[in-house]
Amino acid sequence: MSNWKSRLPPVATLGPVVALVLACIFFATQSDRFLSLQNFSLIVQQVMVVGVIAIGQTLVILTAGIDLSCGMVMALSGIVMTKFAVNYGLDPYLSMLCGVLVGMAFGLLNGLLVTKVRLPSFIVTLGTMNIALAVTQIYSEASTVTDLPPQLTILGNTFVIGGTAFNYGTVLMIALYLGTWFWLRDTSPGRHVYAVGNNLEAARLTGIATHRVLLGVYVTAGFMYGVAGLLSSARTGVGDPMAGSTDALDSITAVVLGGTSLFGGRGLVLGSLVGAMIVGVFRNGLTLMGMPSVYQILITGILVILAVATDQMSRKRS
Repeated sequence: MSNWKSRLPPVATLGPVVALVLACIFFATQSDRFLSLQNFSLIVQQVMVVGVIAIGQTLVILTAGIDLSCGMVMALSGIVMTKFAVNYGLDPYLSMLCGVLVGMAFGLLNGLLVTKVRLPSFIVTLGTMNIALAVTQIYSEASTVTDLPPQLTILGNTFVIGGTAFNYGTVLMIALYLGTWFWLRDTSPGRHVYAVGNNLEAARLTGIATHRVLLGVYVTAGFMYGVAGLLSSARTGVGDPMAGSTDALDSITAVVLGGTSLFGGRGLVLGSLVGAMIVGVFRNGLTLMGMPSVYQILITGILVILAVATDQMSRKRS
């Protein structure tokens, strides 16, 4: 019996998948439209932006940090690339690069404040969240950027498989997840991320350049927020200064539901994709059932508490 139990995946890994399957079964019994391929395509498109943000959030949380600035940095990146292309006539691809670089610059700022000034990540990213929000509103004049060139919206275009439309942005999201998963699992820098999250001082004593690892994590997270800004503009067809207002909470929710420990050093980035899908499935299912949106918020909050409680109990048992 003990051998059989030892072969099972840990709860943090298996639990999110089980929760996603159970949620799908439940909503399938409540609505005939839920199990259609068109509906699942819609769910994936709806979680696309938060899903990419959650990759960066996962990296930060794996190092026992947290990033509250991600949503606003994403919005600023989107505004920069759309205004550069529309208002200044800059080449669209160069505009995309500028927007992504803005995200990486904020990531570098967060990383430097955490490593050099030794400020808590919560305080640092709370401050940079407000900075990014203010800069976004000032730079955009609180106005939506429209008439985007087609290069900025190409990831929002769709292709058809089996009569169901999927957009290119979801393909990019999945590719980013697979690439990050491989990097964390099969490379030395990726394994160093887990080591820093497990015990920063122990990692330093073993010769790991902990400051360099943390800087790399925050800059990579900023890159993901920049890409998310591009996906947001591609999906909506505009540069929205109000985009990302709830994405920080949504990304943390996805990471926690995906089994990554808020205490760092444990978790799978693919679990964050599962976590994002769980949130998307619940919101979609409740909408199909005709439930008010306030119940979506209520259930999301309950799921987060259950996920954190499960993580705490798992840590105590280990």
